[in-house]
Amino acid sequence: MAPGPEVRVTHPRLAPRRSSGPRPWWAKAWARAVEEAAFAERDLRDGSRLARAGMVGAIGIGPGSALAAVRDDDDAWTVTVEVPRCDDDALDGLVEVVAAVSGRIAALLAGDLPHQLVEEAEEVGAELLPYGGELATTCTCPHTLDPCAHALAVLVQLGWLVAEDPLVLLALRGLPRDELVARLHARGAAVRAQGLVALTSDQPGQPGQPGQPDELDVAVDAALRAARVLAALDRGEVPERW
Repeated sequence: MAPGPEVRVTHPRLAPRRSSGPRPWWAKAWARAVEEAAFAERDLRDGSRLARAGMVGAIGIGPGSALAAVRDDDDAWTVTVEVPRCDDDALDGLVEVVAAVSGRIAALLAGDLPHQLVEEAEEVGAELLPYGGELATTCTCPHTLDPCAHALAVLVQLGWLVAEDPLVLLALRGLPRDELVARLHARGAAVRAQGLVALTSDQPGQPGQPGQPDELDVAVDAALRAARVLAALDRGEVPERW
């Protein structure tokens, strides 16, 4: 499937926090990569302080890059983060890996990143978790080395986003959420059109039978419903239906 126009998704500014709290395993891997990327312990400490103080603005994320402004005292600096994108073959393989096991797309939409999915993605050339040398940054501040404290603050907050939504990680590698869903839908439609859908049960109501919603449709619908409820609550409204 040919990639569509690149769209940068903006994640709102995160509120100050005292600590990052418990982190899932993939967020810990991201944090290790950030530590590897830092040249000086002081820069990492200052970056973490800026991140926890809420000094990082909204973060725009697109395939292979992230962009944010960071306030430091009376100044504000612009930080760009670049992460190597997977090539087309690797992205095709990643889509197949997600589709290969029942429940994977639902897990991703629910904020989980199965360890086996990451391992199988690596086998097809789609390395999701970066190492320190892959986190390239630039900042408009006069600091002589990258990443500076401002860039590290953005990397720290990116880790918080990845912890809550592992699909951010896929987006940075070149496969945004909407494109992943579109590719999975296209793949499922092509398989059904070719008559290659294998029925898992003869009992009515089983996924995969004609006239029944498939797993992806159910998972996406549930995620969209949850997003609408949360948005209504943020606006102080009471959703008509829970």
